[in-house]
Amino acid sequence: MAEEDVCTKDGTVDYRGNPANKKETGTWRACPFILGNECCERLAYYGMSTNLVTYFKNQLHQHGATASKNVANWGGTCYITPLIGAFVADASLGRYLTILCFSIIYVIGMTLLTLSASVPGIKPTCDAEDNCHATQGQRAVCFVALYLIALGTGGIKPCVSSFGADQFDDADEIEKEHKSSFFNWFYFSINIGALIAASLLVWVQTNVSWGLGFGIPAVAMAIAVVSFLSGTKLYRNQKPGGSPLTRMCQVIVASIRKCDVKVANDKSALYEIEDSESAIQGSRKLDHSNGLRFFDKAAVRENSENVKDPVNPWRLCTVTQVEELKAIIRLLPVWATGIIFSTVYSQMSNYFILQGDTMDNHVGNTKLQISPATLSVFDTISVIFWVPVYDRIIVPIARKFSGRKNGLTQLQRMGTGLFISIFAMVYAVVLESMRLKMVRRHNYYELKEVPVSIFWQVPPYFIIGCAEVFTFIGQLEFFYEQAPDAMRSTCSALSLLTVAFGQYLSSLLITIVTKVTTRNGSPGWLPDNLNYGHLDYFFLLLTGLSVLNFIVFLLVSKLYKYKRSVGTLR
Repeated sequence: MAEEDVCTKDGTVDYRGNPANKKETGTWRACPFILGNECCERLAYYGMSTNLVTYFKNQLHQHGATASKNVANWGGTCYITPLIGAFVADASLGRYLTILCFSIIYVIGMTLLTLSASVPGIKPTCDAEDNCHATQGQRAVCFVALYLIALGTGGIKPCVSSFGADQFDDADEIEKEHKSSFFNWFYFSINIGALIAASLLVWVQTNVSWGLGFGIPAVAMAIAVVSFLSGTKLYRNQKPGGSPLTRMCQVIVASIRKCDVKVANDKSALYEIEDSESAIQGSRKLDHSNGLRFFDKAAVRENSENVKDPVNPWRLCTVTQVEELKAIIRLLPVWATGIIFSTVYSQMSNYFILQGDTMDNHVGNTKLQISPATLSVFDTISVIFWVPVYDRIIVPIARKFSGRKNGLTQLQRMGTGLFISIFAMVYAVVLESMRLKMVRRHNYYELKEVPVSIFWQVPPYFIIGCAEVFTFIGQLEFFYEQAPDAMRSTCSALSLLTVAFGQYLSSLLITIVTKVTTRNGSPGWLPDNLNYGHLDYFFLLLTGLSVLNFIVFLLVSKLYKYKRSVGTLR
């Protein structure tokens, strides 16, 4: 009995595979190594990606729209590959080994990217006036490196936040209370890395060299691996539960096979193993829910199926297995509403930067100039400001009114962020309209920098940062908490997929808008020289989509049913 009290009850084990001891593993004692890993990894990622559109445009000599689409497509891929990493983690390797293996791929990609920007023959050639040209081979090396990084980050992104949350026992109310706070500080550590990247590394890339600007992130990624390995003995590890895709397919197949079978109203008639624990390794039992009753057919035992016979999971599934599929289906409408928000978020690495290129980038009346990509530091500062404000001020105040330990529900938190993000795009529309009026009034069409200070761009960065604290962190926590125990990496990957689809939607919108608005010889909304275009109309389109998306989210969140876990794991 005493031994059970010191061990976790959520099924986690230590690095030797023994039940995790509460006093020796997990909680905040293990988190610094995970947060340090994430800080360095995000420094590497943002140090390389924040200014990537400028690298494509100036070093690889790509048109503005092409560079923007390439960044969007690559960024989208970085958020699709987590599906690969999540499947590997949940099905076989577990989160710890998945993070470690994919981190090595990440380091290889960062090293190759550094070489492609610094080694003669591989890097683009530039003349005395800094006009650069890249051969097909040089572009190929660059893109191979970038997509190796995309693969590497695919094994880290879906696992590291879930791995951090695994350090807190779900069955312990005191530890569970700290889990929500962990997600806040996890996102805080991401933005500490992003702050260094957006300030120091963008300056190095612009004023020193791209080779050094990519080399520093490569070193940071190597440090991230060392940090992660240092905490090995302190970690709690969730056992992989087998392929989640196979389990979901089994429920679908079994339901279709029994499409003519009627489901009884009594849930006790549905099949579930008699043990206190689930048949799925690393997962608690899930209580039966009334929605999506078609899939309950998979748990109906037919007369021909003998209780003592071995169960064929393609014909008969447990209630927990059925509820796993239901949980994923219920998440999808909430998941879909994150796509438009991610499209708005992606503008910080696309058209916000290209817009900044057309503005006065001097600091006051001095000769000091800043890169447009550097302004993303204000998004990071905003997040760093709002995370402790939310955790220490907003949550306690909200707790008094709602009576909930976390203050706001995860859906309320996400909805607040979606609402705030609308104002960022409204501001962007007004700013671009004012800039274009000045262009037309003074005939500044061919002027490289319109005399409007680039610092007028700061507010939308700060607003989006505030929205991130509500939406992205709320989304992280929501998908972890609502995921079945053995599918948490998969659901984390699902939440990240909204960012991928947001990037791809941004790319698609750019393609459609360019094609529609350039008919009959018109420069269109998004020409290379934005002084001839209507970027304000593009931002207005995103504003309208954001408003519509917020309305849909309100409807979806009202209909959502939270999952109910039953029992504990030993």
